Amino acid sequence: MTKKTLILLGFIMLKFVLQYTLISPAYDLQRDEYLHLDQGHHLAWGYLSVPPFTSWISYIIHSLGNTVFWVKFFPALFGAATLYVVWKTIETLEGDLFALILGATCVLFSALLRLNTLYQPNSFDVLSWTTVYFILIRYIKTGNTRWLFFGAVFFALGFLNKYNMAFLLIGLFPALLLTGQRKIFTRPELYLAISLGLLLILPNLIWQYNNHFPVIGHLKELADTQLVNVDRVDFLRSQLLFYLGSFFVIISALYALLFHPPFQKYRPFFWSLFLTLAAFLYFKAKDYYAIGIYPVYIAFGSVFLSEIFKTGWRRILKPVAIAIPLLLFIPIYRIAFPNKEPEYMVRHPEYYQKFGLLRWEDGKEHPLPQDFADMLGWKELALLVDSIYSKLPNPDQTLILCDNYGEAGAINYYTRNKKMIASSFNADYIDWLRFDRIITDVILVKEPGEEDPERNVEKPLFDSVYRAGQRINRYAREDTISIYVLKGAKVDVNERLKAEAEEKKSRIKY
Repeated sequence: MTKKTLILLGFIMLKFVLQYTLISPAYDLQRDEYLHLDQGHHLAWGYLSVPPFTSWISYIIHSLGNTVFWVKFFPALFGAATLYVVWKTIETLEGDLFALILGATCVLFSALLRLNTLYQPNSFDVLSWTTVYFILIRYIKTGNTRWLFFGAVFFALGFLNKYNMAFLLIGLFPALLLTGQRKIFTRPELYLAISLGLLLILPNLIWQYNNHFPVIGHLKELADTQLVNVDRVDFLRSQLLFYLGSFFVIISALYALLFHPPFQKYRPFFWSLFLTLAAFLYFKAKDYYAIGIYPVYIAFGSVFLSEIFKTGWRRILKPVAIAIPLLLFIPIYRIAFPNKEPEYMVRHPEYYQKFGLLRWEDGKEHPLPQDFADMLGWKELALLVDSIYSKLPNPDQTLILCDNYGEAGAINYYTRNKKMIASSFNADYIDWLRFDRIITDVILVKEPGEEDPERNVEKPLFDSVYRAGQRINRYAREDTISIYVLKGAKVDVNERLKAEAEEKKSRIKY
């Protein structure tokens, strides 16, 4: 085993160790993770908010035991794979050992550590962007058209993971046209590769068509409720923070792509960065959507700096360059990870306010960062519902209906009674509702601010309606969740469920 291979394995092992130690035991899984895990029980070619790739990984996680270890393993794996692809990119660009170590250090101590703590499509999204860029570099260097087909396959996988991949093409195609690499569009193999990519994503496109393109409805909802609060200046500021320790490397890459002769053939990457960022800014995208852009520029910058630092007094800058990402990561370590208990964060809000981490998607300031607040109180909720469910006389004829997907998914993940399945009219759960069983009782899980079932339309439909318990956690995103029991249905619950589901689905359709 070579020295380079040993060093690479060391970085990968360190990556896994960090990913498993950056989350305090005080936190549960995050809201979105529960939804993605439940998608693994309902395999399909599409979902209301995401393409199918994550559900395939969830199916594997269920097969492995569905433990937190495996839930956290796959985002860590995708993060380690991103580091590996950057390593291979540097080798393709003929970087030396210093370039490899610098690039790996920059990727390791970056926003990817935060991103890879959560089981969401974002980790594979960054890997997809990095790999497609790497494949294009291989094609430009070798001229071998087989790389176009590899690129099509990996782009398709990335698209089937997150539609965010469309922005890669929005930035890349015009960048190719602006440079001498526009000759790629004269190659018949390119169009065969594009056809292959379209064929691979076709099942998802057919699913979208058959379901009236719910992705468009989802994007409209995002635009109305979340993206409307996106500040473009904050978006740009976040880009700096994501790779703060690598900023000098990325800037070096942009300089090299313009003026370094060996990199002239890779100049489309210079224009692609700005064109892609411009597209994100135009659509007021969330800041983390752009994280996948930068790893390839770390590769370019590392190779360029390794050549600059080869001779003379500049050689003394090598350890300094490697130390910068680590040193600048230390203050970020204090605030960017759920490695401290909520009480500590509430006592020291100034650290988090300074970097805007307490500003949620609603545009308001809150006691904890949103992702952290979304990792609290779920297990308590599931155990409380378990307790209430077990005391009902007819649990097999009881429907558990939650206000949102976080509640439903958390109950399904943590419940000790595997016959108990929580449902919701929210997100993909609306497609998983069952109407083929007798329902006599209902457990309603209500988020803060919702109507009290003891005083609204449900009361006349059941023999009794009462609040059976509350889950209160002042640091959770939903600080107070109420659980109501509706006993002795006087109506056909299934018919009412169908009617409400159809009405809500009609709002989702484009």
